[in-house]
Amino acid sequence: MKILISNDDGIDSPGINALANELKKIGDVVVVAPSTEQSAVGHAITMKIPLRITEYYKNGDFFGYAIDGTPADCIKIGIRNILKTSPDIVISGINNGSNTAINIIYSGTVSAAREAAIMDVPAIAVSVASHEAKHFDSAAKIVAQLVQKVIRKGLPNGTLLNVNVPDVPEEKIAGILLTQQGKSKWDDIYEERYDPYGKKYYWLTGNLIQTDNDLITDQFAIKNNYVSVTPIHFDLTDYKTYDSMKTWNLGSLLNT
Repeated sequence: MKILISNDDGIDSPGINALANELKKIGDVVVVAPSTEQSAVGHAITMKIPLRITEYYKNGDFFGYAIDGTPADCIKIGIRNILKTSPDIVISGINNGSNTAINIIYSGTVSAAREAAIMDVPAIAVSVASHEAKHFDSAAKIVAQLVQKVIRKGLPNGTLLNVNVPDVPEEKIAGILLTQQGKSKWDDIYEERYDPYGKKYYWLTGNLIQTDNDLITDQFAIKNNYVSVTPIHFDLTDYKTYDSMKTWNLGSLLNT
């Protein structure tokens, strides 16, 4: 089994290291990840700047390929130019911090997996629910088991799994739940600050508005120490509204 790994925290992050070490036990792992942190870049791709591939070593041993681009770039160039054929599965992570609810839209971690899904490759995005995560190994073990399940069961083309793991020891994980994307969102604040030269700048901060209160949602599940597994896809059509708008007679607008 050939496994392509990427992330948005950068190739030197502890999360991707833990993930690669665990998945090497079950398959042939190739790491293609951003050379620097690319958090919250979403599904951006590089178009007018050249991309460079650099072999990356850890403790003197070859670890993978560093790309000076975005997570989505890494998947594209990883499959097309490094592997030259599609892997059996793509895993993005392990991200430092959760990617639930509205965060899914912004996440570079999820976008790397989404790019794989666009390319018809089964994919999993995985995050640990803390920005000071300590339990990457627990998350990696869960992902390794899930990878084998996905390989056996398959996923529909265009669908990926978004996995969030609480940052607790393995024995304190309450369980694994199939979940839906929650609706909690950020109340963004741009703090006005001044640099040492007295020039004004703004720094993004904010608070997550917790609106989810059911274990069927990813955000509430991880808040209660469950692993959340959410199937998502890139079709953004609102089908309920689509059906209701059929009565709008949009074609008549050309005659007004």
